[in-house]
Amino acid sequence: MRQSLPFELSKDRSFFESLGDWMGDVLYDELPEKGFECRDEQIFMAYQIEQALKEKNVLFAEAGVGTGKTIAYLLPAVSYARYTGKPALIACADETLIDQLVKEGGDVHKLRDHLGLTIDVRLAKSRDQYLCIKRFEEADKHVEDEWIDDIAESIPDGVYAHGSMIALNPYGERSDYQAISDEQWQMVNYNSIMQCAVCDVRNRCGQTLHRAHYRKSSDLIICSQDFLMEHLATKESREREGQLPLLPEVSMIVLDEGHLLEYAAQKAMTYKVQASTIVQLLERLMVDGVRERTLYAMERLQDDHELFFDQLRDDLVPSEEDRKRINKSKKLIEFGKKLIVDVDQLLEEFVFESELYMIPEYELNMAEEFLEHYVASIRIFVEQGDAVDWLEETDGEETLVIMPRLITEVLEEKLFSKKTPIVFSSATLSVNKDFSYIAKSLGIEKYQSFSVPSPFDYEEVMKIYLHDIAQADKTAKVEELLQDDEKTLILFKSKQAMNIFKSKLSMMSRLTMAFEGDRELSAIVRDFQEGVVKTFCSYHLWEGLDLPEEALTRVIIFDLPFPPHDPLFDAKRAFAEDAFKEVELPFMLLRLQQGMGRLIRTANDYGDIHILLNEQESTMKDVFANILAVEPE
Repeated sequence: MRQSLPFELSKDRSFFESLGDWMGDVLYDELPEKGFECRDEQIFMAYQIEQALKEKNVLFAEAGVGTGKTIAYLLPAVSYARYTGKPALIACADETLIDQLVKEGGDVHKLRDHLGLTIDVRLAKSRDQYLCIKRFEEADKHVEDEWIDDIAESIPDGVYAHGSMIALNPYGERSDYQAISDEQWQMVNYNSIMQCAVCDVRNRCGQTLHRAHYRKSSDLIICSQDFLMEHLATKESREREGQLPLLPEVSMIVLDEGHLLEYAAQKAMTYKVQASTIVQLLERLMVDGVRERTLYAMERLQDDHELFFDQLRDDLVPSEEDRKRINKSKKLIEFGKKLIVDVDQLLEEFVFESELYMIPEYELNMAEEFLEHYVASIRIFVEQGDAVDWLEETDGEETLVIMPRLITEVLEEKLFSKKTPIVFSSATLSVNKDFSYIAKSLGIEKYQSFSVPSPFDYEEVMKIYLHDIAQADKTAKVEELLQDDEKTLILFKSKQAMNIFKSKLSMMSRLTMAFEGDRELSAIVRDFQEGVVKTFCSYHLWEGLDLPEEALTRVIIFDLPFPPHDPLFDAKRAFAEDAFKEVELPFMLLRLQQGMGRLIRTANDYGDIHILLNEQESTMKDVFANILAVEPE
């Protein structure tokens, strides 16, 4: 139901004039009377957002830690949503931060409690954050562990009840299963092979129920940037197929930690081909009664697919990076072209099979949808145009990833060409107040921008230590630092770097630490905040993690976070005139600022930052010295 504006409109004043008056009353008078600090930086940011809404512009809003960015964008966002009749969208850096934004005691609840402003806020999580009934049923056949039984008990009785009028509440979120590891969850969650449009239980699926719920929001929808990008990437195809887009029309978009949008776009707007998926998919279709011609076509595709991946592994350029470069041989391209012929012939055979009804309709429809996506991916790969491709591990599977064209072109077409106001909010969007790096990376030519500092006195509450140390000795240095039992976050530049560190730890040290990926991430964060875990190792939480006061008193940065030498970043380097100055250095400086920003989140915070520098990194002190909040010890 559409809610009324939090202020009165009059005939002689526009909406934006009335919005400005109301925000002034709230930020200068009402909130300070309730114990909130009156911050000039926060007020300035709120009025800059109001101007961007009025002009329907892109705004880079860089505001230091402690500015109160969330309240600064919530006030205009809720008002604009009610004025336009369409919800505002807040896209967070990742799924973990979605829950943090709406947690009890967070800024949304503060506005409710202190202003009496009831906000209709609903969460739209990425599809892989939901249980897939079909995949759960498959896993339940061969997994005998306790965790699969826990999931079974959580599924509402109505999911399997007969009748079409059974009311079901949303269920099956990743955050409902906190004791389950990422590896276990990847056996039962939605993944790209599942074709929801042809699923016979789609109307009783937790993901479908959640989607119906968040679509009805009158004020705010909160999602991850990954999900926003997935929405943009699939919107046209879903509409062609008669499906609703993943997200409804919105009045404005706030990109919280907006400097990460490029990476969310890269993740969403790529094609993926996995080594074993197609083999498993076709095996499920090999049922009694299937024509011999169809069986032969399926076996031929399976065999040629395996040959293609065998050759792909032979063509990999040796590397320690997660994304492996492919040196495409003539033989690999020939295998790829053979796969295209195989798929076309198999799809022809499926036409006949659909009339015989020997293969279950859902299985056949899912296979057809998957094969059309698969062959489109292989065609891009063998054409060797301007696509960027690599091999990586996704959900425990060898995965060929193909990015068909530059993300800047896609974003300009699907996002920035629209007249929707877009606000990038972050403590780090610029390099020394220059926004050209992020603007160029995203293909944004016209934008507004501002930068305001943090109100905190860092000299009083923070110390920074630079440790010159050989790379091989860094793990021992960390163990030495951890002997004083301070609440410590250790940040790594990659998952691989974290795993190498983990392998070198003593068994006793390893048992006292929590590592990203061991369990559901928000559960680890909560245990860390509550003191159950003293040391938290992460390669992902350089931004957005909010652990105030004694919950976090030390941050260790294990390596300078330069971008990896992988095919994706190498493509960016290739387009740059000076790769170090245009790609590597800005990336590292932004990420380093974000990592250091984890420590001081409130006026009561304090602690130390330790940056470990090997021989090469030690030569770069002058490069990052000007972004350090205090003079290093």
